[in-house]
Amino acid sequence: MKLNILLILIIFSCSIQTCGGNGPTFDQDRSFEYLVKQCDFGPRNPGSDGYEACKQFIIDESENHADDVVLQPFTYTEQKDHQTYDLVNIIARFNTESDVQIMIGAHWDTRPWAEEDLDKFKRRTPIVGANDGASGVAVLLELMQVMSKNAPPVGVNIVFLDGEDLGVPGINESFGQGAHYFAKHLPIPKPDEAIIVDMVGDAQLTLPMERYSYNQNRELVKWLWNRAHELDLSAFQSKIGYAIYDDHVPLYQHAGIPSIDIIDFKYPNSYANYWHTHSDLPENCSAESLGQVGILLTDYIYSFSEETEGGS
Repeated sequence: MKLNILLILIIFSCSIQTCGGNGPTFDQDRSFEYLVKQCDFGPRNPGSDGYEACKQFIIDESENHADDVVLQPFTYTEQKDHQTYDLVNIIARFNTESDVQIMIGAHWDTRPWAEEDLDKFKRRTPIVGANDGASGVAVLLELMQVMSKNAPPVGVNIVFLDGEDLGVPGINESFGQGAHYFAKHLPIPKPDEAIIVDMVGDAQLTLPMERYSYNQNRELVKWLWNRAHELDLSAFQSKIGYAIYDDHVPLYQHAGIPSIDIIDFKYPNSYANYWHTHSDLPENCSAESLGQVGILLTDYIYSFSEETEGGS
């Protein structure tokens, strides 16, 4: 089904979509403002004041822009300190009646512990999570702005996933709790495919093809990275990178949703690390990086047409 859609989409892209991006403009500066706004709440780890403030902010933004908003509450007991939290996935839906439904998601929670920090006395304290948390959400919030003013040609489900960063290193399935719950208890019709964006604000952004993604939805990965080159989005690299256990894996494992991940795990580069440290701050992120991802996702959404929808 979706493979047919993609094949038709590729044919149309090669013939008529080489002169710039499809659809409206993605505002990278406003997206960066969304990143800063989240960080102004402080750490957004479950149970914190910042978490509650950010949750209401995302719900309000979703209700202001989407055609429908679905809240999916769940609970989880994390495996490090054995604390139980009330969590929630927030789903903002656009064009809910379309026969084609896609999903674009990001986790909105931040890490409760900075176990990778060079200062051992700070490793038990929560991080701000400008890149690991706020960046993906910032792209999604701006996409909602775009779609509220320009109805997408297919159904788009913007999913803010909770509980991604409550995991214990070495136990993959302790991460991505919002994705696990979403996939096991689908609160909306099953999406035809899904794109997860995570750690996409790095000022030194490099985006190879994540290995699980290439295995789970090779056609979409190839189409997106080829399209990125046509749009001169230089962060996208045509090579297969690490296999990274992220929210896209449980979506595929539990629900069979062909899912991919757009992620830069080397933050900021191969020689230094800000991931899960107190250096994960807005000054180490950039609007241009958010723009590279946002431009491609906007192009992806508005590349669909009546012809591609009919191919389902």
